[in-house]
Amino acid sequence: MATLQKIRNRAGIAIAIFIGMALAAFILGDLFKSSSSIMRGKKMEIAVIDGNTVTYPEFQAKVDELADIYKMNSGKTSLDQKTTDQIKEQTWQSMVRNLTMKDIYENLGISVCSTELFDLVQGKNPHPIIQSIFRDPNTGTINRPALIQFLKYQQTNNTGKEHNYWLFVENQIIEERSFSKYNNLLAKGMYITSEEAKSDLKGRNHKANIQVASKLYASVPDNDVKVSDSDIQAYYDKNKEKYKQENNRSIEYVSFPVVASKADEDKLIKWSNDIKPEFAAAADPAAFVNINSDVSFDPTFFKKGELSPEIGNFAFSGKVGDIYGPYKDNKSWKLVKIQRFEDLPDSVQARHILIKANNAQELTKATTTIDSIKNLIVVKGMKFEDIARSKSQDNGSANNGGALGWIRRGMMVKPFEEAVFFGKLNELQVVKTQYGIHLVQVTSRGKTLPNVQLATIDRLIEPSSQTYQATYTKASKFASSNQDPKKFNEAILAQGLNKRMATLGENDKDVPGLENSRLLIRAAFNAKAGTIISGSEGTPIFELGSQFVIAVLTSEQEKGIASLNSVKARVEGEVKKEKKAQQLIEKMSGKTDLNQLTTTVGATITEAKDISFDTYSIPGVGFEPAIAGAATALESNQVSKPVAGTSGVYVIKVSSVNPGSDQDLAADKQKLSASVGYRANINAFEALREHAKIVDKRGKFY
Repeated sequence: MATLQKIRNRAGIAIAIFIGMALAAFILGDLFKSSSSIMRGKKMEIAVIDGNTVTYPEFQAKVDELADIYKMNSGKTSLDQKTTDQIKEQTWQSMVRNLTMKDIYENLGISVCSTELFDLVQGKNPHPIIQSIFRDPNTGTINRPALIQFLKYQQTNNTGKEHNYWLFVENQIIEERSFSKYNNLLAKGMYITSEEAKSDLKGRNHKANIQVASKLYASVPDNDVKVSDSDIQAYYDKNKEKYKQENNRSIEYVSFPVVASKADEDKLIKWSNDIKPEFAAAADPAAFVNINSDVSFDPTFFKKGELSPEIGNFAFSGKVGDIYGPYKDNKSWKLVKIQRFEDLPDSVQARHILIKANNAQELTKATTTIDSIKNLIVVKGMKFEDIARSKSQDNGSANNGGALGWIRRGMMVKPFEEAVFFGKLNELQVVKTQYGIHLVQVTSRGKTLPNVQLATIDRLIEPSSQTYQATYTKASKFASSNQDPKKFNEAILAQGLNKRMATLGENDKDVPGLENSRLLIRAAFNAKAGTIISGSEGTPIFELGSQFVIAVLTSEQEKGIASLNSVKARVEGEVKKEKKAQQLIEKMSGKTDLNQLTTTVGATITEAKDISFDTYSIPGVGFEPAIAGAATALESNQVSKPVAGTSGVYVIKVSSVNPGSDQDLAADKQKLSASVGYRANINAFEALREHAKIVDKRGKFY
């Protein structure tokens, strides 16, 4: 049914905004068999969200369903790894939101009844998803007849992919509407008083020109500050929230890259010379290139200046069939054969009429339509531009009679470009592209210049199987001889190898700098600190891209509050900073003359202008919000008490105050309300996520 294709074409972006849980459940055979159902359930547990256990089959079913929806939208039959990972993450985020919010909706009485859903689909103001799917491209408004026809079809045809897709769309509307109601409820509970707005205006209007006397903590030697274990313990107990940490692992690793040897390159040079006579005799150089080259034949025509001097001089001084090479170009060895010469313009003026086609049936119909249009122009004498305005489905050019203006090479898809640059002036050509069927006419051509088409055999310099084996043997010998971290590090130093380090989250997809390294990350979370990491087959050698990697797990960090022992150095630094601040505050207190502070404590004086409450970085000082806060609380010629900041202690004197001119209390109140409402929505959901105590075990399965 054509409507399904319309849904695929138009729903992708809208659905992505509100994407959520998929529909069908799917039971995954006897995976992870166990002797008891309880243990089997635990082994299959992929998450616990707000007390709800989620199993691997449940989660994978939703991933599969969403993947099917994506394939329908995009017309693809398979998905690459990046898209698959995005779908998994999208499924996870939707599942977290829905399970976190489920009880909240029930407690608040938030729901979407059938009458409301009917109104969101067919009412006066349909949901954005519906508007996107059934929007008439010509009017920009919803095509209600098409919507009604589709819904009637659904009533009598309630099986198959199309029906499941529609149920999915309805489910997204319900989920988005429920969440929107919750956010609106929060927003209605937010209120900004007139006094708050006045205070905000006053703070933003108050712009002070200041002098700052600064004394940095770094100026106080660490030896002058005594920190006891009880000081450290007290600070840690008071500030535990500062030391929250996620579940991660730290690794050190060494890699053995597989690099082509001189023997590999010599073999490639010999191959290139051996195949050169065959290339010269080939009747179809393009087909010969596609069979023998690592890079497919490129039909592009080049001007002399678009080629390297070496190839440009050869191509434009030779004749068709001449061969240059083999020669080395970066990481390849190449043979170049002159294929064809043409005098071509740099640009042409053209116009077209497009009939779109998204499948074989539509393509046949579009071809028939274009043939009829061509007949109207050639036989009936109708004007191209008149038909383009009424029939062309390229909205960008239809209003201009199909005119595309001046087209330069490389601007259009290949079939269209070949038609306009090689076609005759004013000739009507029927051209097929991925967009549909075009009727194309070249109306003007620019100045022509000599161009050449080259057939290039491009062979990458790649390592042979012998080189792979030799590199693996080297890595294997290293791994077998260095089974503990001490020997591992000693061997790296002795062999002059490059050791790298990385800190990994359980759901990270790759180790920075290593290709397809998810297997190494999973293995790291199954290893013990201080041991060489082994994969699922027990080998410590990971083949990642074009290198063999051996890694050791140096430390484990579990989610929660870090132990005092693990963060003791950080805590001690904070305690020292507090004690230095106390010392400096005592020395700088009672001084109202900033110049006096330069002589008594060696303070540095800096001037800054137009400091308001929203100023975070002070010119000449750096990131110090405390200075801005103190400055905006002072009047002209007032001097502050010593203020402890991020990097030091400061005394601020206000030289003058510039009163602002903004007196629009109503506008400020509205702006603050919007800001508070937005923050409330985000912060409320984050608080609910935190309260849900999510246990994420995806890393064990993916």
